[in-house]
Amino acid sequence: MNYLSSHNRNAAFQKAQNESFDLIIIGGGITGAGIALDAASRGLKTLLLEKNDFASGTSSRSTKLIHGGLRYLKQFEIALVREVGMERAIVHRLAPHLVVSEKMLLPLVEGGTYGRLATSFGLMIYDVLAGVESEDQRIMLNKDQTQRLEPLLDGEGLKGSGLYAEYRTDDARLTIEVIKTAAAYDAISLNYAEVTDFVYAEGKVTGVRFRDCLTGTSHTATSRYVISAAGPWVDKIRKKDGSLNGKRLHLTKGVHLVVPHEKLPVSQSIYFDVPDGRMIFAIPRGKVTYVGTTDTDYHDNLDHVITNQEDAEYLLEAVNHTFPSIELSLEDVDSSWAGLRPLIHEEGKSASELSRKDEIFLSPNGLISIAGGKLTGYRKMAEKVVDLVAKKMRKDQGRELPDCRTKGLILTGGAFKDADGVTAYKDEVFRNIQSLGLDMLDAEYLVSNYGNQANAIITAMKGMDDLNPYASMVRAEIQFCLENELVFSLLDFCSRRSGRLYFDIESLKSLQTVILSEFQQQLDWDESRLRKEREELELAVYEAQHFPPLKVMN
Repeated sequence: MNYLSSHNRNAAFQKAQNESFDLIIIGGGITGAGIALDAASRGLKTLLLEKNDFASGTSSRSTKLIHGGLRYLKQFEIALVREVGMERAIVHRLAPHLVVSEKMLLPLVEGGTYGRLATSFGLMIYDVLAGVESEDQRIMLNKDQTQRLEPLLDGEGLKGSGLYAEYRTDDARLTIEVIKTAAAYDAISLNYAEVTDFVYAEGKVTGVRFRDCLTGTSHTATSRYVISAAGPWVDKIRKKDGSLNGKRLHLTKGVHLVVPHEKLPVSQSIYFDVPDGRMIFAIPRGKVTYVGTTDTDYHDNLDHVITNQEDAEYLLEAVNHTFPSIELSLEDVDSSWAGLRPLIHEEGKSASELSRKDEIFLSPNGLISIAGGKLTGYRKMAEKVVDLVAKKMRKDQGRELPDCRTKGLILTGGAFKDADGVTAYKDEVFRNIQSLGLDMLDAEYLVSNYGNQANAIITAMKGMDDLNPYASMVRAEIQFCLENELVFSLLDFCSRRSGRLYFDIESLKSLQTVILSEFQQQLDWDESRLRKEREELELAVYEAQHFPPLKVMN
């Protein structure tokens, strides 16, 4: 049975309650998803529980880069740079449609963070540590070359630039595909399943009680080991276990703004200085450009993190300072998102100075928690946790687990030989949808989101008779996601499956009626549920485009 079908939810909950597992994972972000795949692929019977939707926290609100952390060279975190640098190439190979090579321009300015010699040397070390292929290794450019490459840059104070390799992704889609790949190894993953308490036997955690957030029913699941990969909620889970002591989390907020590409028509991704000494990304993506991020301490509601006016104005000021001909204002912002970084607290260090290293916490009761880390390092974080479980199993049961296999496990949708194979497939998809009234941008969207699973969506589209081809496409997408990706709300689809809330927010307005109608038909919503879903989507759109003053949030 396909337990990732939205129509098989009850059966999945029954399986979770009736069977005993080797491992229960709390948290359906990229770290929890990675642990589920690693564990299941080594033969562990695995259950993952997420209280909201998959990737609804930090894992849909990052800068959406699989990057090597150039800034961490300044902090002399050589091992971290090497680890995540090497991981970039691995994750790109596992999902080449979703993790895309992106040239990053680093302008060198008078009085900026990086000088020319230090940048040249640093990028060289970066290339070596990350194992960058020769064709992608750094190139140093003079002022004229830099301005030809990016005419928007302010010539005053510009000394040159470095051009180096990074990778762009969609963090939520990556999380979903890891979960789907784990399902191929019989992992059961449930969203909207909130862990409410632990089950103990002889002072050790032996399972969890959890609530179906859609029906209100309560369930119990048992396992040999329980892992918390709950991101910003890790300390709350540790407190529930009675083991919140020693090191704790330090939460910081990162904000990103999305503007139409014609408003900020950068030629490629740029990593640039701002007056207060921070560095900001500007990244073109299809019809838009997004910029970020901020890094400020956060102490408010973990379940409702939004962009305030101060956040937005800070980023706009940074862009306008670097690109003086642009003059962006709040009215130019199409969308935004705000997310939390669950960092490990270090006394006396500011938000931007805190290490991005991950850390494992072991409870006397047996609960294993992991926090910190970066999107890029999710696979290695998972390997460390499952290696720890393997060590415990060897000691407790004499059971031997195989070594980590995920380095070679292609993610669902990613079965391409290389980037050229992805390009060829995009061309094929374009030929297939051109007669339906869609264009190359639509082909790129489908392949970037779904990889070779786009074939199933196109097949469904061809069986539809909508006059508007975009109506057919969105209906086919919804049907695919309902059948394969545990979608239960408009926001599941509009935000974390399709990315439309962030990168094509106007389509939500023009296609809202079609989207609502398709969900109502497929999930048999009554008028009350339909009204609730419409209101929640409209609120999300409003909050993505409107920014309250900071005082409102205190």
